[in-house]
Amino acid sequence: MNFLHPVSRVLSGGQHLLLVGLCLMEVLFAKGLLANQNSSTLQPTAEDHRPHLVLIFADDMTYDAMSLFQRREVQTPNLDELARRGTLFTHAANMGSWSPAVCIASRSMLLTGRTLWKAEKSHKQLSHLASQELLWPQRLKKAGYRTFISGKWHLPVPPEKVFDQAVHIRPGMPADKPAGYNRPLEHTKDVWSASDPALGGYWEGGTHWSEVLANDAEVFLASHARANSPFLMYLAFNAPHDPRQAPQEFLDQYQASNLKLPAPFLPRYPFAEAMGSPPSLRDERLAPFPRTEAAIKQHLKEYYALITHLDAQIGKILHAIESSGTQRETIIAFTADHGLAIGQHGLMGKQNLYDHSTRVPLFFVSIPAGSSTKSHQPQTTIPEGKKVTRPVYLQSVAATFLNLAGVPLLPEEEFPSLLPLIQETTTIDAATSQNFQNLRFAKDTDSLSAKEWHEDLIGSYLHRQRSITSGGMKLILYPEANAERLYNLKTDPWEQTDLSADESYREARNQLRERLIQWQKTLEDPLHLNGKDNASR
Repeated sequence: MNFLHPVSRVLSGGQHLLLVGLCLMEVLFAKGLLANQNSSTLQPTAEDHRPHLVLIFADDMTYDAMSLFQRREVQTPNLDELARRGTLFTHAANMGSWSPAVCIASRSMLLTGRTLWKAEKSHKQLSHLASQELLWPQRLKKAGYRTFISGKWHLPVPPEKVFDQAVHIRPGMPADKPAGYNRPLEHTKDVWSASDPALGGYWEGGTHWSEVLANDAEVFLASHARANSPFLMYLAFNAPHDPRQAPQEFLDQYQASNLKLPAPFLPRYPFAEAMGSPPSLRDERLAPFPRTEAAIKQHLKEYYALITHLDAQIGKILHAIESSGTQRETIIAFTADHGLAIGQHGLMGKQNLYDHSTRVPLFFVSIPAGSSTKSHQPQTTIPEGKKVTRPVYLQSVAATFLNLAGVPLLPEEEFPSLLPLIQETTTIDAATSQNFQNLRFAKDTDSLSAKEWHEDLIGSYLHRQRSITSGGMKLILYPEANAERLYNLKTDPWEQTDLSADESYREARNQLRERLIQWQKTLEDPLHLNGKDNASR
């Protein structure tokens, strides 16, 4: 294989020797990483000042699982620092899933830019979309970006077809063991050890997977941070997905009996079966029924330990970026594919539409060019210390990266760039023609403006659950149980008090339901909420 840069074929003499020297690092890098170079990739000019782009993607990390939010005892000093240095979206969410494996739908929406039910239709065609180079990492590559991925992928297209380089690609979750389920039981010794490498899982291969991912990022940065072209680095952690395994030193930071139970803890959820989260569901089998405080606290300990371990790896990645000496601004986005319950509402998994399972952390931060960001105050693309409270979908990360790179969205890509909200350089209404046109109500309904769609969050799970959050109120519907839940999030942010039977909220409930039905038309949702289920699903 010829690892020399394509331009070297037209150079000679001293220029050629200099270029060969620069490319030696790529040769060393290629020995440890899979390479799939495309000689047709556009090469940036010397005037190209577009930023490096880094997406750090967690798995099963709920929105408030950072010490920044002061609700949990979890320690995340590096994530806290990054969030304070950038722009934080306080109400980012995943739209839902057509599958019990919620992460598949979330990642498919991220890759295609399409909303849930349209993404489901295109999910099996990802290889075809990749062959046409329509996926957003491929379009960044064609625009001159070097693209790299390490970690969880979980999509039906080889990542080597989507990125220049792919290394240590992981499945949906590390291999689990029977001992990790239905535990811990009262008056019974817990045979599971979250820190035992002999149980495999995150230690398969000899090094914890989160550490492997951080090491991959360091190698890539050492090889490419000073390169002429900008890069996209897609770092997809499996953490904190179960089996929640972490080194003992991180587990020792938490004492299970001293942890607080996040409200609302319940022993069981009354609609679990009807809403598609029965006791037989894999995620729900992790803890015993009914849920006990002791069992949930033990799971929280392991969850927090894995998050703190992930945070330490993010610290390594941040240090590598700041030490690389890159002469380009680096923009980092951090988010997760969805949240997780772990005892809240009597649930363990993410197959529900409560905020703990749909909302995720999301922030963008600029790392200025140069070896240090602390010795000066340069102008950066992302404002520092800013909070955006408008509801958004996490999948807008892709459109935002394309926006930053100057690559236009395709007509099929519905999630808009968040850059107008981050920078406030233009109003949402002014950006409508380019970014927000595809997320309006369907034309045969009473359309709302593009600005108003930002006030709503829609949630779906199979044909069993639907939700809408709008104006501080949230309605959850369970069609098969003919039941609903209504919450006032302004006074009840943890969704503990159901107001669906309160006559004073009848009008609000009916308005939310009608608004949800309007959104279903736009989103091509196949479930009918008029009393008849869609027999095709």
